[in-house]
Amino acid sequence: MSTSSLRSRLGAAVFAVAGVLFLLYPAVRPYSDEKSMAGAEAMASSAWVAAHLFAVAGFILLTLGLLGLHLMLDQRLTLRAVVVTWIGVGLALPYYGAEVFGLNVIARRAVQDQSTSLLQLADDFRFGPAAVTMFAGGLLLLGAGVVLAAVAVWRSGTLARWSAVPLAAGFALFIPQFFGPPALRIAHGALIAIGGVWLGLELWRARQEALLR
Repeated sequence: MSTSSLRSRLGAAVFAVAGVLFLLYPAVRPYSDEKSMAGAEAMASSAWVAAHLFAVAGFILLTLGLLGLHLMLDQRLTLRAVVVTWIGVGLALPYYGAEVFGLNVIARRAVQDQSTSLLQLADDFRFGPAAVTMFAGGLLLLGAGVVLAAVAVWRSGTLARWSAVPLAAGFALFIPQFFGPPALRIAHGALIAIGGVWLGLELWRARQEALLR
């Protein structure tokens, strides 16, 4: 198998896996009133840690998938998409790290002490000016990067025009979905999953067709 073929297949696979991970993230995440003891128990659970680690892995695989897309299409626009997305992911991941580990530790202590007063620390972190600015800025850049990739796919003539649109829509809506109910958040994860799998299949199909020529 040639190096370019291997890259294309790996790019296809990581898009699909990333999409599934972004569905598992909201589906596995426990939901409850996070100012209550039930909320503390949710954040202290292994499901909380697993769900957020699914998201972390999804972000990393997304950047690798976009790199695979760039290596296949070799456009300036795909290179810009890779760079913008990587910067966005770099800004967003520290926030997820605190959600995974920091809030989990706080919540476990709250459960141990049977006191919800410690849960105020969660909001102090989440809405701290530096943290929320980095997080929001990172997600905006991430959304912009995936939209650039979708535009490149649309113009490529190699991949189906619409194949990157669901993925781009999912990441463009990443910030608004945080304010929706659990069902909406899971539906948003499903949209990203569909987008990741579809784009992965398109990369695979295009590579197979190129090998047959």
